[in-house]
Amino acid sequence: MSDRSPFETDMLTLNRYVMEKGRRVKGATGELTQLLNSMLTAIKAISSAVRKAGLAHMFGIAGTVNVTGDEQKKLDVLSNSLVINMLQSSYSTCVLVSEENKEAIITPKDKRGKYVVCFDPLDGSSNIDCLASIGTIFAIYKKTSEDEPSEKDALQPGRNIVAAGYALYGSATLVALSTGQGVDCFMLDPALGEFILVEKDVKIKKKGKIYSLNEGYAKYFDPSVTEYLQKKKFPEVFLLMEPDMWAPWWLMFIVPWCMVGSFCIQLTRRVQKESSDFFMSATPSLSS
Repeated sequence: MSDRSPFETDMLTLNRYVMEKGRRVKGATGELTQLLNSMLTAIKAISSAVRKAGLAHMFGIAGTVNVTGDEQKKLDVLSNSLVINMLQSSYSTCVLVSEENKEAIITPKDKRGKYVVCFDPLDGSSNIDCLASIGTIFAIYKKTSEDEPSEKDALQPGRNIVAAGYALYGSATLVALSTGQGVDCFMLDPALGEFILVEKDVKIKKKGKIYSLNEGYAKYFDPSVTEYLQKKKFPEVFLLMEPDMWAPWWLMFIVPWCMVGSFCIQLTRRVQKESSDFFMSATPSLSS
């Protein structure tokens, strides 16, 4: 018989993980730990709302449009409010930038901290009514100036990100998080109400055979993107010219973006699980 217990007695929860990471940083104040824990609370609340959406009549549009021109769903509005309120009440943020708001949100003076958070509270909300996977995306920066907080504080390069991650609301709720030393994945245990480590130091495979993007906008693609796609879809045409570069992509399967319009599910499935190229090309309505 196996001596292994069916219950883990020393599980690594995401709260414990965040605290341990914070203790390793010299001069850490605990502010980032507060911020991440508040973000996790918002994610748990959104996860609960997503599962109750049908019974609570939360499907359908809210009658408003967000900054990117998308119709806001009722769950979009709810999720946005949850994230904003939880982050501001963490006393660790100064500027919040949401996909659902046209302007940056400045935290009240009595609740301000030193971090800037950019987020999409409910990515892939077009999937809500058909019960497909959706998610939450966030990136955290540290304010670099002593000036009064403004949207300029969010205009920093990616290399300045202090922590980033996303939550995926599907058959289970998953959080992928990085604080700069690799990516770890956690699954929400509904019985405990805690995220438990399920995959440590996730790596992307060097080679893949899948790419993901919305080819519905193909006529607007930059010529370089069009050429790249032709090489991926029809590698035999380029094999004689560049055999070393294109032979590994001989077996190619095309996954249209329109099937699951969510960054979170595409990233999890294509990059983490199957390895692939994932990208969005500029279009007249999305030029940057």
